Amino acid sequence: MRRYTVLLVVSFVIMLLVITGTMYISGTGSDRDSGRKLLGEITVYTTLPTENVTYLAEEYEKLHKIQVNFVPLSEQELEQRLREPGKADMVLADSRLLRRAAGQGWLVPYVSEHSDAVAGNLKDAGDFWIGTWYDPVVFCINRDYMQRNARLPLGWRDLSEAKGMRIGITDFLAADSSANLYFFLIAQFGEQGTLDLLKKIHPNVVQYAKYLSTPVRMAGMGEVDLTVAVQSEVLRYIDDGYPLKIIQPEEGTAYTLIGTGILLHAPHGEQARKFADWLLTDEALLVLQSNKFYFVPANPATLAYKRLAVRNPVLFNQLADFPKEKRQELLDRWVKQVRLASDSN
Repeated sequence: MRRYTVLLVVSFVIMLLVITGTMYISGTGSDRDSGRKLLGEITVYTTLPTENVTYLAEEYEKLHKIQVNFVPLSEQELEQRLREPGKADMVLADSRLLRRAAGQGWLVPYVSEHSDAVAGNLKDAGDFWIGTWYDPVVFCINRDYMQRNARLPLGWRDLSEAKGMRIGITDFLAADSSANLYFFLIAQFGEQGTLDLLKKIHPNVVQYAKYLSTPVRMAGMGEVDLTVAVQSEVLRYIDDGYPLKIIQPEEGTAYTLIGTGILLHAPHGEQARKFADWLLTDEALLVLQSNKFYFVPANPATLAYKRLAVRNPVLFNQLADFPKEKRQELLDRWVKQVRLASDSN
């Protein structure tokens, strides 16, 4: 009899433990679900690479409980989507595309809490879009080369007159950011002036690379003396310990400016405005820097801006907003008159 009593007590204790454990697991699951409960969502069209925006979406959802659904698109796909208002809230893209969207009536004006700090050349005069960050083109010089040479090129004219310098650059046909340089040079110096300049530089070009990072790596390894590259790539390699120094062209330089615009008939316009404003704050900008995306913030009042060692480039004052057909014509003439005019690199 005593043995049955003991078995009953043990069975009761086991059942009690199972019930308690189940209630605990259920409770913690509810707490976890409540912690993940979203307060809303927005849809953002973007032409940026996925790796540039994923960290931003994750951080904003964690901090503000708003899910940001980025939709990566090509330029052509973006223009097509803009003709169907009411399906997305915001655009995060190159300012060239934002200017076109604003001109066609697909964006609505908005005022951001932090936009007053953004320089006038980095935002729309009518508040239809606001620049968030930009990436200037710079000269990246190997430090060993600097020690051996007292005279360094300080601008585009100097670079075209440099003798015996090994130069690396990304092929204008290989990347939009590289082609962007070519179009900006044409807008600033004229097509013939640009072609003349590039013809002088061409004999010193060791390689027209396929990727933006390749010429920077080559400069870091001493395979070229100087690279023409976007600053964010150079800073990434400097952060990894490569012996490089940045020179900002004194006549001014090309740049890629990324900005935000609120779409016409946005289903979640108010939330989109808050997200656009957040992109101008340290919460967003430091997330980019912590993941080695060293763009120059358009908001100079941020810590992220002040942390950049090189942050005040002179930007070209002419815009390179050539239509798609014109851009292709210009590239074709560069290929014929410069790239293939002599032995290919």
